[in-house]
Amino acid sequence: MQAFVRVVETRSFTKAADTLHMSKTTVTQLVQQLETRLRVKLLNRTTRKVNVTADGAVYYERAVRLLAELDDAETSLSSASAVPRGRLRVDVPSPFARLVLVPALPAFHARYPDIQIDMGVSDRVVDIIGENVDCVVRGGTLLDQSLMARSLGDLQLGAYAAPAYLANHGTPIDPRDLEGTHHRIVGFLWARSGKTYPYVMQRDGEQVEVQGQHAFAFDDGNAYLAAGVAGLGVIWLPTYMARAHHERGELVPLFADWSFESMPMHVAYPPNRHVSAKLRVFIDWVVELMQGKTL
Repeated sequence: MQAFVRVVETRSFTKAADTLHMSKTTVTQLVQQLETRLRVKLLNRTTRKVNVTADGAVYYERAVRLLAELDDAETSLSSASAVPRGRLRVDVPSPFARLVLVPALPAFHARYPDIQIDMGVSDRVVDIIGENVDCVVRGGTLLDQSLMARSLGDLQLGAYAAPAYLANHGTPIDPRDLEGTHHRIVGFLWARSGKTYPYVMQRDGEQVEVQGQHAFAFDDGNAYLAAGVAGLGVIWLPTYMARAHHERGELVPLFADWSFESMPMHVAYPPNRHVSAKLRVFIDWVVELMQGKTL
């Protein structure tokens, strides 16, 4: 049943085998044995894709619930009901991991010492189902509306530059100054498209989009921040990323009378997936951690 559920969720025997740490042959045999036992065709297989049949879709919904109930039954017979335990796979943006989440993990471990966290740290778009990830923390609008999500608050953005950059290029007064040939921005390559996008700024009902010109672009938040501190151009940052560098005089805020639209931040997890005790307490802890923080 677990093998069948993973094939449905990943739409691939190969991906299901990878997430279950089995061979593709074993997963194929398990699903075939299940179909033989049930005397029903659960999946339609072609050389390119796997689709669930009508009977398979019905069985999938029941199987997910039964596996969740089995997990609950086993948990109730062990100390895990009082002390959540097991392995969690999570993925978070690299600056958020470095500045917020990792420094707070000792407190989480002290509270839940039997939970093992395997954390992916990147700014790429993670296939939660296909990569068998339990949850992700992401900023911006959730493009996959099928995911379940809880809000962590809104990221407040600002424009910054290093003193060395301003000494060489002057201080831009208006955001539109960045569109000229005299100034440079540092480009951020968004994971889904690999492109840079303009930033929208507002003042007294006026709205401008700033694209700017860049000599350097990065797809990692930590590298992007380092480039700004090194004086390679103007950067746009959430407050929590810029705060320490601003206090140390390494970054100077720009355009004080302009504002940005805030960016929502969420912790998201797969739909139709049993929320285990270990996942539930981790999500609750992240939400608790972010309450009252200025992002």
